Amino acid sequence: MQKFNNKTIWITGASSGIGEACAYSFAKEGATLILTALEEKILENVRKKCLAEGSPKVCILPFDLSNIEQLDELAITALHQFGKIDILFNNAGISQRSDTLETNMTVFNKIMKVNFYAPVMLTRSVLPQMILNGGGQLIVTTSIAGKFGFPLRSAYSSSKHALYGFFETIQAEYYRQNIRVTFVCPGRVRTNISFYALEKDGTQHNKMDEGQMAGITPKKAANKIVNAVYLKKREVLVGKKELIMAYIKRFFPGLAAKLARNIKST
Repeated sequence: MQKFNNKTIWITGASSGIGEACAYSFAKEGATLILTALEEKILENVRKKCLAEGSPKVCILPFDLSNIEQLDELAITALHQFGKIDILFNNAGISQRSDTLETNMTVFNKIMKVNFYAPVMLTRSVLPQMILNGGGQLIVTTSIAGKFGFPLRSAYSSSKHALYGFFETIQAEYYRQNIRVTFVCPGRVRTNISFYALEKDGTQHNKMDEGQMAGITPKKAANKIVNAVYLKKREVLVGKKELIMAYIKRFFPGLAAKLARNIKST
């Protein structure tokens, strides 16, 4: 039996990396999909592959999530596609490669818009419908950078820390209405996130970091994520040995701070 048969899942950041790989995995499990990302042509290719993988219906909603003034309208459009959203996967995000004092505030603003305000606004728009339908699930891609800070990630790490605060509150407030939250916490996954990361002036980093290249594949990450979503786990950590830092931070915060100061950030 397909695990997500009769479920409608909206995925942001669905044109590459974790979002794309999860789209294919959900498609194989029978999910109806709504896919959002910047690139319409790439999204269309993902849509076709999802249909080939087994999804009964797939629509695309290309959108720039930094355009937060129109996010409510985007959510309404998404809800109207198939009449409901059972699972909202807030996956889209932008990273950073710049020292705090050298980073232009426009970079902070853009990262917070895409990484924090967009998930908050989309969740607030979709949540009432989920509650009326008897419940639903919210998935949010955070990061191990959302558990501790380290060099060249001040805006990125801040946005990911904020996601934990917001979605943990959502879980506490609406648990009795059958709303469940799953935090996806990646370490190093072989995606293009470092390539598209922002430099201090907002320009694109334009290179794959060594650590990113050594990460697990998006497909391997997706298999673990989709299983965690099916089991309604509170959190799933995805990566390799770097994930040990999350446990060090939990039990030995002083040691974690010392190690973080020496992490190679590119």
